[in-house]
Amino acid sequence: MEPFVLLIATGGTIACTADADGALVPTLNAEELVRSSGTAESVRVHDALRLDSSAITFADLDKLRSLTAKALQDPQIRGIVMSHGTDSMAETAFALDIVHDDPRPIVLTGAQHAADHQHPDGPGNLASAIAVAADPLRRNNGVLLHFGGATLPARGLLKRDTHALDAFALSSGRPLPRPAALGRASLADLRIPILRAWPGAEGDIVDAIASSNPDGIVIEALGSGNVGPGMGAAIARVLRLGIPVVITSSVPYGEVTFAYGGAGGGATLGSRGAIAAGFLRAGQARIALATALANGVDPASVF
Repeated sequence: MEPFVLLIATGGTIACTADADGALVPTLNAEELVRSSGTAESVRVHDALRLDSSAITFADLDKLRSLTAKALQDPQIRGIVMSHGTDSMAETAFALDIVHDDPRPIVLTGAQHAADHQHPDGPGNLASAIAVAADPLRRNNGVLLHFGGATLPARGLLKRDTHALDAFALSSGRPLPRPAALGRASLADLRIPILRAWPGAEGDIVDAIASSNPDGIVIEALGSGNVGPGMGAAIARVLRLGIPVVITSSVPYGEVTFAYGGAGGGATLGSRGAIAAGFLRAGQARIALATALANGVDPASVF
């Protein structure tokens, strides 16, 4: 059997065309995507999902983790490409990366323009992603994204622009070390909301979320990991309940470091047990916390 790249299609703009009202809807399957790319590589396909990526759930991530792991049992697979919507591409890439223990690459790609756009970017992105997945020099680099001419690692990835063709960047500005892969324990039953802080925010929303018994909470804080005093006091109450809290930042670039005192300062939150997300932004921090909890490991060890 000839070695091949496997394309797993999940929907997204790359698979969309405009309906009669001009709204974009997913219409292309994996075979059609490969044909449009013009790739000369040997490619096989699997249609896994057909979703706007804003709708992808933990259960969907469980499915994609299982599907990629099972596919890589085939020694003839050179690598996997996953076509995906851009809204949550960084989250899915990281969800795969944090459990990926095979040297062969998984490469996510997609599009900013629909398939029937006058200048679609999907075919070129897909052809290049297939080439990356087939390249033996890309082994042992974990899960990657290829988009707009750039190939980036999953950890620390963020979508930086709603429309630009080079839409993705790293919060760190450089590749980050990859910790040892965790197990693929199911995420489906975990509830981990994300709450964004704002200047002067009080603690009532934090208390309301805590009353719903979440498995953990991610706080998208200001600056390098700070919130207002009222919210800080509420986070302390949540931590006393034994609910893990991860602090990330609404700032696109740079590391979350706990430096400031006061009721809502990062140093105070850290002293009370909150976890700094490092270079992971809210979506990836949620994935990291969920994966740690599902596997019964210390959440602080995955950031």
